Amino acid sequence: MTRQEQQRLKHLADQIQQQHLHDLFQHDQQRFERLSLQHEQVIFDFSKQRLDDNILDQLIAFAEKKQLTAWIKRLFSEEKINYTEQRAAMHWALRLPEHGTPHQDLAQAVHEQLQRMFALVEQIHAGQYRGVTGEVIQDVVNIGVGGSDLGPVMVSHALSDFKRQTAKDLNLHFVSTMDGSQLSDILHKLRPETTLFIISSKSFTTIDTLSNAQTARLWLEASLGEAALFLKHHFIGVSTRADKMTDWGIAPEKQFLLWDWVGGRYSLWSCIGLPIALSIGVGHFKRLLAGAHSIDQHFQLADLRHNIPVLMALIGIWNINFLNINTHAVLPYDGRLKYFTSYLQQLEMESNGKSIQRNHLPVEVNTCPIIWGEVGPNAQHAFYQLLHQGTSNVSCDFIAPIHRYDDEQFGHIENAASLVEQHYLALSNCLAQSRLLAFGNHALTEQNLTDLPLYKHYSGNQPSSTLLIKALDPYSLGMLIALYEHKVFVQSVLWNINPFDQWGVEKGKEIANELLPVLTREHADLSHLDASTRGLVQTIQMF
Repeated sequence: MTRQEQQRLKHLADQIQQQHLHDLFQHDQQRFERLSLQHEQVIFDFSKQRLDDNILDQLIAFAEKKQLTAWIKRLFSEEKINYTEQRAAMHWALRLPEHGTPHQDLAQAVHEQLQRMFALVEQIHAGQYRGVTGEVIQDVVNIGVGGSDLGPVMVSHALSDFKRQTAKDLNLHFVSTMDGSQLSDILHKLRPETTLFIISSKSFTTIDTLSNAQTARLWLEASLGEAALFLKHHFIGVSTRADKMTDWGIAPEKQFLLWDWVGGRYSLWSCIGLPIALSIGVGHFKRLLAGAHSIDQHFQLADLRHNIPVLMALIGIWNINFLNINTHAVLPYDGRLKYFTSYLQQLEMESNGKSIQRNHLPVEVNTCPIIWGEVGPNAQHAFYQLLHQGTSNVSCDFIAPIHRYDDEQFGHIENAASLVEQHYLALSNCLAQSRLLAFGNHALTEQNLTDLPLYKHYSGNQPSSTLLIKALDPYSLGMLIALYEHKVFVQSVLWNINPFDQWGVEKGKEIANELLPVLTREHADLSHLDASTRGLVQTIQMF
């Protein structure tokens, strides 16, 4: 962006700062119709953002100057746009249809692994997969961290209504903490004879995952004897490294492969999603992929002005770089989306939490905002006070399904009508909160605001977008996740950064590996450590 273009947008920001959202709506009765979009089951309302048509036009012009359309084409190619690791970024290929795509070789490789995974899922659901003693598997423990955990946990919980009836006796557990606390809590409730472990690690070197896997292995060995007897029955591996899985002891037929062009935070669509498929079944997993593919098509084909992920990204750029709003809350009004914000924290902050451009120069503007949030009803009783009357500016995404409890899936429940009423209670709160954030005192029903003490006043003018989905099902959830994936990519283009590496994460792991032998006294020399770390190590060793 040239200095002149930046100044033009800053001038527009100064102008819009003088206007209240209430006034923007008062002067434009068609604001919602013009500043909202629908694609299939998703409705995106950004009319409560602090912008107008002129600002939107300037932002789109900025995106065009940054050659966004060309970058989108580069993403949907085999080009190594992850230049620091010399890799492509083809997570979109994980949801390609099996036939009828220009990327037929890619689709064939992906579906070969998916079909193998689907066969295993069907075998387990049919009670035909057995442990070393011949007993049916009843518990599956997914061992992973980061994208190998956050994605499967989030989707499995979000789609809990779709758990297959044939899998009702199959229990799924997730382990990610390196301190072993999760694994310890789970293992004493399980029987080794009926437990299957999935080890998910792209590199198969992640110390958190392998430490938990080794503990699981020792737990099985204590009950089932030598490892050679139980390894091929009780462990599944998902990784890019077949050699390392084999060295660890996982049988080749129990290995599912990834590709180095799949980033961990983009991997739930692959065999990393095995726990998801086990939870919701093969058919629903395919619908999840189909929903994401629908957004892939929309992202590639829609013009920028009618492209939902592009607009989500531009609005974020506007809020961060021109309105100086550096924190963004994601507020789902559905308890099944409990883990959605945690998933987005990795997706957004690990991707765009960067300060060096592709040209190796420091960025000149703020990049990724701090992503936080909670399920809306809980959040209302936790931090909404700050949103409504605090001193911080926060942008928000409200997310809610329109329908729940009123389909044939819940028709047999006696109190289904009461549940539907509760759902509308959640929807009314979702709409009310975004309304109060936007309009402040203007949203109040009191006739005489002058009689209200100041502590009951609300300034409003806090920007938010609302994403409504027809219902929370596999297809719409796939769409929702892909929208945010592509939003992240668009912002990376406009900030000129690489969203597909995570060197900060890698360096933290490296330093931890250096400190481990110091803590365990394998190396006694502490002279290379800073005074604080040295003192903390000595304190730990003392106690």
